[in-house]
Amino acid sequence: MDITVSAKPGTHRGKLEIGALRFACALGRSGLTDEKQEGDGATPIGIWPLREVFYRADRLDAPKTDLPITPIHPENGWCDAPDDPAYNKPVKLPYPASAEKLWREDGLYDVVVVLGYNDDPPVPGKGSAIFFHLASEEEDGGYGPTEGCVAVSRADMLKLLQLCGPDSQMRIGI
Repeated sequence: MDITVSAKPGTHRGKLEIGALRFACALGRSGLTDEKQEGDGATPIGIWPLREVFYRADRLDAPKTDLPITPIHPENGWCDAPDDPAYNKPVKLPYPASAEKLWREDGLYDVVVVLGYNDDPPVPGKGSAIFFHLASEEEDGGYGPTEGCVAVSRADMLKLLQLCGPDSQMRIGI
């Protein structure tokens, strides 16, 4: 089943739809773009397959889903160095080039879905680590911006994953 994501103009907040279900979501701090660049803080417009789910087994049971699923370990990272051969790929930490930690203390990656953005093959500088993950809450009850990902609450993520399988895609800004 496809997930459709749309943005509220001029903000990092949006709406995510799957079937008849609707959820609030957070987007990149720079909104949506069809010209994604590493570090621009924008969420890439397009249709991206849901590749794999990672989760913190020390914080929750494995989410119910038909997507491939793997527990996160402290040494899991994701290379975000455009000049590195492992750019936009999983790596083992410590890693000699810049890499994002998947084992986070803030809970945002307690459940994280890898989106198939810029990965077949990765083009250096076109953006890395574009994930569907858990949202941070702001004082007004909304969600804080991401660095270019799509994010929802834990409860919403767990509901959504039950509807996803190997053919699922995320349609962002389409």
